[in-house]
Amino acid sequence: MTASATATPAAQPAHARWALLALAVGAFGIGTTEFSPMGLLPVIAQGVDVSIPKAGLLISAYAMGVMIGAPIMTLAFTRFGKRTALILLMSIFTIGNLMSAMAPGYFTLLAARLVTSLNHGAFFGLGAVVAASVVPKDKQASAVAAMFMGLTIANIGGVPAATWIGQQIGWRMAFAGTALIGVLAIAALWFALPKGERGAMPDLRHELRVLTRGPVLLAMATTVMGAGAMFTLYTYVAPALQTLTGASNGFVTLSLALIGVGFTIGNWLGGRLADWSLDGATKIFLRALALIMFVLPFVFSSHVGVAIGLLLWGGAAFAIVPPVQMRVMEAASEAPGLASSINVGAFNLGNALGAAVGAAVISLNLGYATVPVAGGLLAAAGFGMVLLTARRSRARPLPEEGVRRSPLRTPSAPDL
Repeated sequence: MTASATATPAAQPAHARWALLALAVGAFGIGTTEFSPMGLLPVIAQGVDVSIPKAGLLISAYAMGVMIGAPIMTLAFTRFGKRTALILLMSIFTIGNLMSAMAPGYFTLLAARLVTSLNHGAFFGLGAVVAASVVPKDKQASAVAAMFMGLTIANIGGVPAATWIGQQIGWRMAFAGTALIGVLAIAALWFALPKGERGAMPDLRHELRVLTRGPVLLAMATTVMGAGAMFTLYTYVAPALQTLTGASNGFVTLSLALIGVGFTIGNWLGGRLADWSLDGATKIFLRALALIMFVLPFVFSSHVGVAIGLLLWGGAAFAIVPPVQMRVMEAASEAPGLASSINVGAFNLGNALGAAVGAAVISLNLGYATVPVAGGLLAAAGFGMVLLTARRSRARPLPEEGVRRSPLRTPSAPDL
């Protein structure tokens, strides 16, 4: 029995708040290190004496590392208690950022970014399981959203701060500062989460079989489509604004900040509605995202229209995250940790898909106005997958049909 198992009911909400805050601090650090190189590419390229396209491979390498590292790190650390596993993952994060700060050249920096990325999927995957386990069943999606709030806030504060430090003092100091966030996250996790017991070695064959089930694959495919819709536009939003709106650098910066605010609001709203209905929330936000992206080309001619449109788009885009993460965890109820981690890898696969779709639209000379339309089609495809999942569920009802179940429910205390 863990220490929190004997806690009074009144003490549990406070424990949950501190646990979610610690997880959010880790998510803030990961979001900062993932997205800040996008604003520092010219500085980094000059610092390691490579072209900007070659420096851009640092971002691609990070995404690939997330997809590869998610299942490997999750399975490797399952034998530890979840608190220990999360602390070890943030230690990898900290070491990777320190390696980046001290990298003497391009290839060592590339290797450092790969090391940093290894923690990403497993941290969010195991963190989502822990977040859901410290609250009542009807608050689990909101708890997962609370952890991801750190990621959205990173786009408002952490990424601009790291970009400014990199431009004013040097990109190495930006990575060193991000490593300090890792140290803070380690301390927060140490004090906020109970020690718990060591985990058992997973039955790898069984867990992999769970992940190959139709509902799990459809849920992950929905994640890919939702993330793909988001990054079709997000990857190219700056040149789209400059081309279609005639936006200045200042307005582009303001637009990115508004998108970050939209992410944060959407993340909160997505968690709230997902507590009401996972499928219902997913359908609502995928439809909203598709509609907004179809309308965006008509408002790009106006600065005010762009500001309102991107704020709403950011909200709809990130509101998808909590429900799709919970859908995968519930569909793979016998392997929630591994499924949750791999689903974070699916987000990154969606990022790559969206960037590729946007690049294809631009390469075919269809114009930047067509980029959000292409993203809207991906969102519509995701909506279709949710409908297909619901149809299959009606055709083959679960034994406890009509009852939302969750293997993550632990009324007294989480097994951390």
